[in-house]
Amino acid sequence: MSFKKARRLFQVLPLLATTLVLGACGFHLRENATLPPAMQRVHLAVNGGGEFERHLARALQTSGVTVEDDSGAGIAELRVPVAAFSTETLSAGGYVRVTEYAVHYQVQFDVLGSDGQVLVPQQRIDMSRNYSYDAGNTVGNASQVEEIQRSLNDDMVQAILFRLQAAGKHELAPPASAASTR
Repeated sequence: MSFKKARRLFQVLPLLATTLVLGACGFHLRENATLPPAMQRVHLAVNGGGEFERHLARALQTSGVTVEDDSGAGIAELRVPVAAFSTETLSAGGYVRVTEYAVHYQVQFDVLGSDGQVLVPQQRIDMSRNYSYDAGNTVGNASQVEEIQRSLNDDMVQAILFRLQAAGKHELAPPASAASTR
């Protein structure tokens, strides 16, 4: 075997090993949510709008849903009356200096069919992330909170899609109780 062939083999070998390991452990890319037929056309009614509404609309479209600007005949309505961030002090150091915070994100939503019937009853999802606060780096702390909020937004959109998909698999039957997740 020539030196060039051996070198090429050693370059390809790590890629092949990585592919085999990921395949063997069950890793797979996240698929788009499969939503029920009653939700193929949806109007979003999100309190406050903003980045969360844009991410949710984009995720719905990626899942094959047509997001309509207005409600009407044949259009389900995904209502999000609450989508709110809050912070909580977790620990304080010497001289009562805050050293750790938690960012909480709460979203409540429900889905009405085009006939006004409840397809998915109101549900509440709570998520949170903790972070350390550095009093000497206030600019970094603000950007850290913004990144945490972006991450929570992305995770919340996925959690809502999973719940909508699960409701579709269970023929949109209302659950006995909607539990929150942390």
